[in-house]
Amino acid sequence: MRPLRAGYLAAAAVTVFGAVTGRERLQWVAKPLLMPLLAADAVTSGAVDPAERRILLASLAAATVGDVLLIDPDDDRRLIAGASSFAVMQTGYSLLWWQRGARPRPEIAVPRLLAWAGAAALLRAKAPALALPLTAYGATLGTAATLASDPALAPDAKNIAGLNIPNEDPRSRYGSGALLFTVSDGLIVLRRLFAKSERSRRITEGIILATYAAAQYHLTVAPPTRAATAADQKVR
Repeated sequence: MRPLRAGYLAAAAVTVFGAVTGRERLQWVAKPLLMPLLAADAVTSGAVDPAERRILLASLAAATVGDVLLIDPDDDRRLIAGASSFAVMQTGYSLLWWQRGARPRPEIAVPRLLAWAGAAALLRAKAPALALPLTAYGATLGTAATLASDPALAPDAKNIAGLNIPNEDPRSRYGSGALLFTVSDGLIVLRRLFAKSERSRRITEGIILATYAAAQYHLTVAPPTRAATAADQKVR
């Protein structure tokens, strides 16, 4: 494991611990480091194509803004602003997957569309002030998740129920990363609507951050180099 990605995991662990224990100061120290560590890894590793690297860095910069805004997840104004930042990130990820050959497929898109519609209906019923901005963000999340699970991204991976199963091809992890991101964002909505006690809110926030950190770790794995891909095809 490269040092910067190991540092990312350490910062993620501190962030989750700070959330679960109510130590917000730890989050202020560790959480803003998460995406810059992944960005620095993308720059220094040389594994990402320069054109794609610019999109990835812009996406991670937007995610950093969202991370800082959501250190206080109980402020609805910060939640809406954070969702807007992450919408920029999701759009960037969608562009990356598109450039790598992903295209939307009905059998993958339909379940995500149904989940998006269900979440939108729940928000309209329980938190109408949040319904429009979070539903709009959900559309960008669903688009990125649909593209991330396209079998064309990782042709050798098994695809079960619209999800690429991770194998030795790093691109096969994008689908699971997008699924973890969807779980994390779904829990944000459920926490906002149903978690009432301080304990339940802290525990849920810890799970939200853990799944989010795992998602970003998978989504930012560099694709195999052209030389490696060509060598693999030659062996076959």
